[in-house]
Amino acid sequence: MLSQSVYTLVNQQNGNLSFKIFEFDNSSYFDHIQRNNYFSLIIVTSGEGLAKVDLSEYSFKENTLFAFYPYQPFMLIPKGPLLGISIQFHHDFFCIYRHHKEIAANGILFNNIYEQPFITLDEGAKYSLLNIVQEIVSELQTDALRKDEVLVSYLKILLVRATRIKIEQQTIQDTNGLGGKQSGIVQSLRNAIEDNFRMKHSVSDYADMLRLTPLALARVTKNHFNKTLSDLITERIIVEAKRELYLTNKTVKEIAYELGYEDEFYFSRMFKLKTEISPQFYRQSIGFNRGASQ
Repeated sequence: MLSQSVYTLVNQQNGNLSFKIFEFDNSSYFDHIQRNNYFSLIIVTSGEGLAKVDLSEYSFKENTLFAFYPYQPFMLIPKGPLLGISIQFHHDFFCIYRHHKEIAANGILFNNIYEQPFITLDEGAKYSLLNIVQEIVSELQTDALRKDEVLVSYLKILLVRATRIKIEQQTIQDTNGLGGKQSGIVQSLRNAIEDNFRMKHSVSDYADMLRLTPLALARVTKNHFNKTLSDLITERIIVEAKRELYLTNKTVKEIAYELGYEDEFYFSRMFKLKTEISPQFYRQSIGFNRGASQ
């Protein structure tokens, strides 16, 4: 664990927090809804409880790694003491959207609407990740040349290692979790959403594509994803909207139209309803092309 409870790195250009790592030893840090403008990694080393994430609830135990993207609502409701480590980093420091091909984390570790937002760690995986955490802390304690670049390198290694674990766990879950027919429906639904979410937004569209009744498809969706099909479709739209707001200079009207909304004001209301911030505020706080040098 860390020898000191909090380490931070500040952006020298604007004074904003770029990177933070801290040890928590009680349940008060995350026991209320969080909507942070940075990525969060939370390693729970001791304790258990209930995680409320977006519109879903998940039970968790010790040796769990959570991964949350900016403005994703979450809270942890522990049963007793909760111990662990949290790493928080801003887009300006390291942008997942820009580096997703390098670490494959944008579609797997973060922002993955099809999977639970955490992984379980065996003892080997836990100590592997904690060793990287200790290297990060050691680097934060120095004033050596190119500290930011070294920290980004360690962060990439941490994300790649965590992504590998998640891929392995997904493979096991896909093999053991569902019967053949239901597994096929789930995969077909994922493919259908990915291919059509920009233009098809209704549950009946996807039921027709999969040749199922809306009720039958709703049961499979709730069973496997712990979400409604409407939630899945909307969350996929929101993920894409955030990418466009961050990576491009397209207007909100253009983004709305490309995502199947002729009325940009309806789109903006929907975005704010789901994220509690407007598309304009999201762009201003995260920023078009910020962190381009990272």
